[in-house]
Amino acid sequence: MLGIGSYAFRWHVGIRDRGPDRPISAAGILDHAARLGVPLVQFADNLPLHTLPRGEIDALADHAGRLDIALELGMTGCAPELVEQYLDLAGRLGVTLLRIAPTAEESSAGDAEIAAMFTRLLPACRAAGVVLAVENHFHLPSPRLVDIVSMVGDETLGVCLDVANSIACQEWPETTIALLAPYAVNLHLKDFRIALDPHGVGGSFVGTPLGQGRLDPAIVFDALGQHGRQVNTILEHWLPWQGDFDTTQALELAWLEQSVAAAKALATRYPTITTNIAKGE
Repeated sequence: MLGIGSYAFRWHVGIRDRGPDRPISAAGILDHAARLGVPLVQFADNLPLHTLPRGEIDALADHAGRLDIALELGMTGCAPELVEQYLDLAGRLGVTLLRIAPTAEESSAGDAEIAAMFTRLLPACRAAGVVLAVENHFHLPSPRLVDIVSMVGDETLGVCLDVANSIACQEWPETTIALLAPYAVNLHLKDFRIALDPHGVGGSFVGTPLGQGRLDPAIVFDALGQHGRQVNTILEHWLPWQGDFDTTQALELAWLEQSVAAAKALATRYPTITTNIAKGE
């Protein structure tokens, strides 16, 4: 199933000390998904739903139901009390997948300690009917993530495969995809290019709409297919700040529309992108 992540709206939500006068609401993101014909939204930690009043959560569930949009949740950190809050949210929102990103401090622990940390969370996840998807975030290289998931050895724990995050761990996407595809239960799909400094002094990684950068999406979908992994595809992007909110937010919506169109075009070759997949698989 094709989905949009709340990180596709990072400049509509706001980032750290740079926030718009009127941040987009969770319901507003659902409206954009419906407008674009996307049947799934994953709310991550840039729009933390556990901070919303209960009445807003109930209204969000009703709104998603009226729009026929499925939901997934995302959070940062592995504190059991926070996971418990998100499992409660999952029950109220009909969610069966929780994407989790360990913090830098948590990731600095030994692999066996991290595996034990996840193992302690799984009984509550299993009771709630929720699969826990660990994202390859900036602090946890893919080889370590594979070792940790293998140590746990439980179908309730899998990987949220982000095709580009592990560049920060000195991995090219091809390496990340090859390592993590066998364990994937969720996919974060984004594109990027390498922008060389005009003076020849190094360069930087810059986001692009899907299909307009360096990433070959065929690599990830072929790898997932090879391992029989049918997972929901969540679109994100790395849009740089454009100098002001009006310009940046307008470009953010344009990038999102282009990425959705590119993903739907890919579905002619990889039907699982847009086919409804049982949540949590």
